[in-house]
Amino acid sequence: MTKKIRIFVFVVWAALGVNFAMAQSPGHAGLYGESQRYLLAPSDVFDLGMLGAYNPATLAFVKRPELRLYWSNSLWEARSNWGASFAGKLFGFNYDRWDLDRKKLLPGEYTAGYPNRIERYQFNVAGGNPRFAFGIGYRRVKNPMYLMPYRSGWLAGLIGRPNRFLTVGASFFRWKATGGETGNEGLLDFGIRPLGTPALTLFADLGLSRNTTLRNSPWSAGFVLHSKAGLSLALRYFDDHSLQIGLSADLGRFGFRSLFHRGSGGSRDYATHVIRIGRMLESKAPALFQKSKFFVPFELRGKIDYHRFVFFDKSTHPFFPLLQDIRAAAEDPRVGLIAVNLSSVQVGAELAWEIRRALLDARSSGKRVLAYVDNAGMTLYHLASAADWIVMDPEGILTLPGYLMGQTYFKGTLEKLGLGFDEWRFFRYKSALEVLSRKKMSKADREQRQAYLDDYYETVRNEIAAGRKLSPSEMDSLIDSEMAILAATAKEKGLVDTLARWSSIDKVIAKLAGEKKKKMSRKVLLPKIVERDDWGEKPKIAVVYGLGVCAMDQGIRARWLEGVFRKLAEREDVRAVVFRVDSPGGEAMASDVVAEAIKFCSKKKPVVVSQGQVAGSGGYWISMYGDTILASPLTITGSIGVIGGWIYDKGFSGKLGFSEDHVYRGRHADLGAGIQIPFLGTLPSRNLTPEEREKIRGLFLQFYDEFVEKVAAGRGLSEEHVRQIAEGHFYSGIDGKAVGLVDELGGLLEAIAVAKQMAGISAGQRVEYLELPRSKGLFNLQISPFGTKTLESGPAWQYLRLIAESKGRPLPLLPVEFWPVLGF
Repeated sequence: MTKKIRIFVFVVWAALGVNFAMAQSPGHAGLYGESQRYLLAPSDVFDLGMLGAYNPATLAFVKRPELRLYWSNSLWEARSNWGASFAGKLFGFNYDRWDLDRKKLLPGEYTAGYPNRIERYQFNVAGGNPRFAFGIGYRRVKNPMYLMPYRSGWLAGLIGRPNRFLTVGASFFRWKATGGETGNEGLLDFGIRPLGTPALTLFADLGLSRNTTLRNSPWSAGFVLHSKAGLSLALRYFDDHSLQIGLSADLGRFGFRSLFHRGSGGSRDYATHVIRIGRMLESKAPALFQKSKFFVPFELRGKIDYHRFVFFDKSTHPFFPLLQDIRAAAEDPRVGLIAVNLSSVQVGAELAWEIRRALLDARSSGKRVLAYVDNAGMTLYHLASAADWIVMDPEGILTLPGYLMGQTYFKGTLEKLGLGFDEWRFFRYKSALEVLSRKKMSKADREQRQAYLDDYYETVRNEIAAGRKLSPSEMDSLIDSEMAILAATAKEKGLVDTLARWSSIDKVIAKLAGEKKKKMSRKVLLPKIVERDDWGEKPKIAVVYGLGVCAMDQGIRARWLEGVFRKLAEREDVRAVVFRVDSPGGEAMASDVVAEAIKFCSKKKPVVVSQGQVAGSGGYWISMYGDTILASPLTITGSIGVIGGWIYDKGFSGKLGFSEDHVYRGRHADLGAGIQIPFLGTLPSRNLTPEEREKIRGLFLQFYDEFVEKVAAGRGLSEEHVRQIAEGHFYSGIDGKAVGLVDELGGLLEAIAVAKQMAGISAGQRVEYLELPRSKGLFNLQISPFGTKTLESGPAWQYLRLIAESKGRPLPLLPVEFWPVLGF
């Protein structure tokens, strides 16, 4: 709001006519007359206004360097008039030169002593943001003359763009002539875009001076029509009844501009032409001259994760930017083929499903996709099956055994160590602590695991079969009859298309695609580098990550996340929030702190939840207040319930010679007394009494009721229905949708599309994404000096530590094998 007030005050102040003066000359003179001879429309309205020459504030909108060369005829009786403008980010330079015809300028002896050439230099700097910009420039004129309106002096400018529909600009020129005369000139302009896009712009401008009133000040009005093909037409009408038509054509990094002025009432005819070199602007030229000539390699060797460390982590490929680049390649008309190198890639099954979906979208847009593998298992082959062609290393092996879910049970180990464990399990399917209390799966856990695994298997089998043009039964037969398939056999069976090495991928592409294609870097894809003249700030969508165990200061970092959501709720520039959840649960308090923050944020703007590999138990708790929840078929979701347990000393200290002693007051104060174990903390010396355990049971049931009530309120379900699907039961994304825990099946990109729609952002409107957090940090502190992961960084150790530190608290938690390996 303060920026809008500044703009309003500025316009009113300028309109009141502070001390302006304008040099006298035929037609429109001074700064205003000069600008009309070079600009198709006012500086703030179109094409960055000759790169700061008439309003230095326009340089605040320059993102990449640009050069312009221009020339004009019939300007002040000059034999030639030409110049150049250059701009980088926030700075610029302008040069003009006039070679005069003195005989035409003044007859006879009056031409004596006048220069044959006039040169002008201008240096500009600017600052600001997409909503408000300011700039200042200094002009130096060499060999000035009285009749010329080009003086040396300081030029300042302001531009306000409160939204995509309106722009207001002004510039002030304080000049000094050779004879010591000084004066001020000014320009005001504004533009309106009824559609909110560059397609149609209406504009008007006004020149101000001390010798004129608002009524007789020079002005112009007109419009600019712009097409995405890179063509623009500008028509401008002046107060002296003269007309100007402007044409511009952009061919990507090159462009041409021409304006033609037809004089009336004493003004003169002239034409100005401009060559532009620099920024990549919207154009049909790439589609016409380079259509499908390139292929883009996606070198994914390494690990695909949500974030990377700032330093020394080049082998990690951030997930969201990868999806964006695949989409950018699909939208770039120059790209005919996407080649994905899956050699040695480390990627979770759910992330692979989303990448596969993005590749299928690229195929549906007309791109061909090639996937390269050397050795591949179920997950990588599932990802590769999205491609038109699969290329395999001649010595590679394809392993398609199916899927298995299981875990290691430690009850016997705890007994041998002298450690006792009391499982506080009061809900049928809540199996997170079975690994410590049992020697094999419970019936309920086996039931839910088999149901999830069936959905998982059938999703992958059906998608691979569709990709390779096989029937589901044929795919079943392959999985059941073959364990490991050599590359040559895989080709014979139609599981891959050709055998080659990645080093010869150029030749492979030429053979498969039927033509040679040039390689193009992901960095220069058109959607990433094309600049469009949008006004104001782009609407922002925040992509917030809740990754890892639900804890206050680790994993999802609940304290930090709470602050993030509350700040986002108050930010006017953020239109919607997408919350990406990949968490197995953990502490109830941490889960609820985040859930309440999301509830607060959703009252101010849409919050869409995208569930990744796992969003169960506490991971579902932090999801439940989202306006819409999306999950993939492979997501583990639900598990509404709590569990707890008590690890205690059952001979462990005696075996190792430990002892401890204490004093206490209070009937139950000794419950937590025991020996200290490094990393795990205190090992209690006794189990709970029947009375104490009954109190725990009451606490857990009360806590469970609260969990159910909140899910019912958040999801708009009845408590009775939630109780029927709860009891700690986890589901695949498919079954989660069927029981009402999930709204739609989709990944992160689909969640963003839903958020845009809910925020009222049109499909063609460009959006800025704000990722929080932006990285994992500066360095990987969980790697030992010898390059290996420290013990504490593993999920199993984090699991044991969480159980040991819970001290009887109810935990909305999933089994350890479902924990996503994040952050290292």
